[in-house]
Order: sequence, then structure tokens, then C-alpha cells
Amino acid sequence: MLIMGIETSCDETAAGVVREGKEILSNVVASQVSIHKEFWGIVPEIASRKHIEVIIPVIRKALKDAQIKLTDLNGIGATYGPGLLGSLMVGLTVAKGIAYSLGLPFVGINHLKAHLYANFLQYPNLSFPLVGLIISGGHTELVYLSKDTKCKLLGTTRDDAVGEAFDKVARILKLSYPGGPAIEKIAQKGNPQMVDLPHLHFKKENFDFSFSGIKTAILYYVRELQKRKTPIPASDIAASFQLRVAEILSEKLFKAASLKKVKNIAIGGGVASNNFIREFMEKNAPPGIKIFFPSPELCTDNAAMVACLAYFKIKKGKTSPLSLEAQPGLSFPTSSSTTHSS
Repeated sequence: MLIMGIETSCDETAAGVVREGKEILSNVVASQVSIHKEFWGIVPEIASRKHIEVIIPVIRKALKDAQIKLTDLNGIGATYGPGLLGSLMVGLTVAKGIAYSLGLPFVGINHLKAHLYANFLQYPNLSFPLVGLIISGGHTELVYLSKDTKCKLLGTTRDDAVGEAFDKVARILKLSYPGGPAIEKIAQKGNPQMVDLPHLHFKKENFDFSFSGIKTAILYYVRELQKRKTPIPASDIAASFQLRVAEILSEKLFKAASLKKVKNIAIGGGVASNNFIREFMEKNAPPGIKIFFPSPELCTDNAAMVACLAYFKIKKGKTSPLSLEAQPGLSFPTSSSTTHSS
């Protein structure tokens, strides 16, 4: 079964083909980082216009790289949320057009869940139940996937997403955009114990996150040094920030794994490509717990992960109507819910 995935939730235009939900035949990504760099964030109107420009060439390249024709496909999946409305509509509309014209099964894909399924492209034997953590520029979600793959949201951020915090701290330290790679690079020269940063604990025990306080503490710390005309130890600040983030994520993640009595943890999202965070989690994982990370190219937004999840859904006969609309605010169900999103 050959499935094409299309991903246009934010600022990457991606298309890819996956065979039998495991083998990546192509995974083409056209990034807009250089375009949005000067704005220190994504400009929705610019992003959607760029998607329109490159979506067809990206799909053609994905087919060429996979050495197949459009008529060889057995199904197509596209992200329908969460993300930017204009961006989502581009990929979703094109995918539905292809499905309609060729009579192919079509399925709308939850971008967040797809990030977790990226792990199945590398670890076909990864099994449920498991606890998953999505960490990216716009999302920080801790979820539980039961044996029947139903998703339940356990916790999310109450303010900044972890990737957003990386971008904001990088800007405070006058580093480049996006902030994640810039902070990881400079942190390698720093002392992670040099700057004491807050570690917020909520009064009521839960699995929610908060990163805004860390960012604010760094902002005030840097301003105080500037006031004293003292050199800014950017590498030490970056290393300390990175360590605190790794500690916060790991604490909640391992508590959730213990509560749900699972042995497998799957990580997804752009921040999951941070080597320090990966190594910290692996080093501090409780005995008997296995942590799965996708390769760096499968951590960031891509279409192979969309095709992978689409394969599992189409195989089970779960398809979407062509009337499916983009849902920018789509998320996982709450922990009390018994339903689940695609």
C-alpha cells in the first residue's frame, strides 16, 4: 500500500510517500525559515502564499523521488490541524482534489499525533500502550495512547510552548532564529550549573507545563547585567536554560509513564532533535523504560509522518469525508474524554 502524506500546518511545505506504513520512499520538505527569519516568527499570510507557490512542485518531486506515478497511490492523507488556517487549507485542498480526481481514500490527520507516529517509521515494533510527548515551536503536549491507540491528553503548557521559549531566550541572548539550534550550539561551551533558574511546581499535582517564568527570569537576569555593564555569559545562560527545560520535561514525562504503567515512551516534534535533551532523558529514564526518538529529519514537520499515520487509519477503514474542514485549534481530547481525534 502506497500512501502519500501532505503537510502544510505552518511554514514547511511537505509531501512524501510511504510504503506499508514503514518504508519511506520520499520525504520532500520546502522550508520557509529564511523567509520568516527577519520577523522572529511565522507571518501567516506570507506562509500561506508560499505554500500555494511550492505545493505542486513539492508533490511532483515526492513522486519522482519515490519513482512512482500519482495513479500508483492507494490513498492520501493531509494535516487538517492544528496549525495556521491559511496554511492548512492549502495542503488540505490539494490533497482532497487528488483524492477526488483519482477516487482514492482520503484521511485528515492530526499534526500532533503524526509527530508521535514518526517513531513507527524507524521502530516498526514499537507497541502500545505508551506515553507520548510532543515538543515543538507551538506545542508541548503529554499524552497517553492506549492499546487501541486512542489518545488522551494528560498535560499541556499553560503559557509558552517549549520551542517558543527557546526562540524567546535566543532573542534575549541576541542569537539567531530559530532559537533551538542556536541555543543548543552555544550551550555546548557553557556551564549548566552557572545560572539558577526557577522550576515551577503547581499547587495541584498535574502534568501541565510552564516555561514563561524561566524566560522572564533570564530576561531580568540579562537586564541586571546590562545595567551593571557586566558581560553577558550567553553560553552559561543557554546551558542552564537547556538543563532546566530537560529537567521539567523529564519530571512530568516519567511521572506519567509511572502512573500509566507503560514501558514505552515516544517523543516527537522539532525540539526532540535537541541532542542534550535526548541524552538527558535517556540517562535519567527509570529502569525498564524505553524512550524512542525519531531521527532529526523526522522530528521537524514532515510529510512521511503524516503518510505513516494515514496508512494505519486507511488500513482500518477510517477515512474522512471530502467536506472535512481545516481546524487550526485542533488538539488531543481531554483526559476525561473517551473519544479521539484523527
